[in-house]
Amino acid sequence: MSVLRPLDKLPVLNTATILLVGTEDALVQQLADSMLKEDCASELRVHLARSLPLPSDVNRPRIDLIVFVINLHSKYSLQNVERSLHHVDASFFLGKVCFLTTGAGRESHCSIHRNTVAMLAHTYRSPLLFCDLEVEEFRATMAQRLVRMLQICAGHVPGVSALNLLSLLKSSESPSPEDP
Repeated sequence: MSVLRPLDKLPVLNTATILLVGTEDALVQQLADSMLKEDCASELRVHLARSLPLPSDVNRPRIDLIVFVINLHSKYSLQNVERSLHHVDASFFLGKVCFLTTGAGRESHCSIHRNTVAMLAHTYRSPLLFCDLEVEEFRATMAQRLVRMLQICAGHVPGVSALNLLSLLKSSESPSPEDP
């Protein structure tokens, strides 16, 4: 079983790499394209994967941020993410992983309840973002937000680390499902 570790590879100067993991190929590709259109001081690299583990490729760059994309209309999407999480080293969960759910806009078509995904994010102590990736304006806003998070996780924003970002995102979230 191959585990993805944040320090497996050395960082490359002025390069930030994000890994988008999700079964919704078209939506994830559109998000990646939107991210590449964003203005970024670093060289932005976007890698897509349907699931983990990644193939063992010695040329693969260091991953600075992993985004697990879950479509609320597909139970397979959630199962795929749950299986993929077993291939991520625990140190990635120190601010370098987030969950992105899509499809919440049409709640009547959802086969996964929002609380299920919220509990997953809470279990892994990672931020949970909601965005309807099918809507261009929302996708562009999410791409902008993810690029900013990526720059922080890659260490390209002075004075802010991935752990700082994690604590800021946690303090701005609503209470966890377990809280009264």
